Amino acid sequence: MTTTHRRPFLISTLAALALSTLGAHAQDNVLRVGTDATFPPMEFVENNKRTGFDIELVEAIGKAMGKQVEWVDIDFKGLIPGLMSKRFDMAVSAIYITDERRKVVDFTEPYYAGGLVVMVKDNNTTIKKLADLDGKKVSVQVGTKSVGFLTQNYPKVQRVEVEKNQEMFNLVDIGRADAAVTGKPAAYQYVRTRPGLRVLEEQLTTEEYGMALRKDTPELTKAVNAAIAKLKADGTYAAIVKKWFSGSAATK
Repeated sequence: MTTTHRRPFLISTLAALALSTLGAHAQDNVLRVGTDATFPPMEFVENNKRTGFDIELVEAIGKAMGKQVEWVDIDFKGLIPGLMSKRFDMAVSAIYITDERRKVVDFTEPYYAGGLVVMVKDNNTTIKKLADLDGKKVSVQVGTKSVGFLTQNYPKVQRVEVEKNQEMFNLVDIGRADAAVTGKPAAYQYVRTRPGLRVLEEQLTTEEYGMALRKDTPELTKAVNAAIAKLKADGTYAAIVKKWFSGSAATK
């Protein structure tokens, strides 16, 4: 190749490298996050916009890290495979930290504790603590872990088993059940939109949520943990928790 021919080739190569470098730097400021926004109040779509506890927390984390959050919508079952194939940098979608998942991905420190909770009417004076469930009518959804847990741990409870989540809550509303036992996010979403109900502070079970990241990005995991710690220190985390997980709809 002559010098004359080499020069434009060299210039175009340098230009391509420059663009590539600029692109890489631009990506440094983006945090791509996979989610399945179908699980209120953790993540869901309202008025054509993603919202929820996880969404607000991740946006705050991005801000603390100086990064722009780019959301990638994907079915829950595709979150871990999508993360491992590098479709996104982090998966946040009410993902419980389990030993099985830890085999293939890393997790941040737990950022919220889910699990089974008890929902009662605000004016219920007979159920103040978990032991008070004995002998009471408690609505549960057929096929959920609530049924087995109560059967094994609270055999004196009069279980009222229903097919739908909504039926379970309705029975408490109309007084045909003294309480409902369900997952924490579902309970808080319901009391957020329906006055006169509350969730007991004491939980039946605790299962912790974590943000999943690839094992080959330990520095990113460390940075996200640092951002969460910062948000907890400056009160931002507490404000987001209060917004989405108040114990009674009356406090909204």
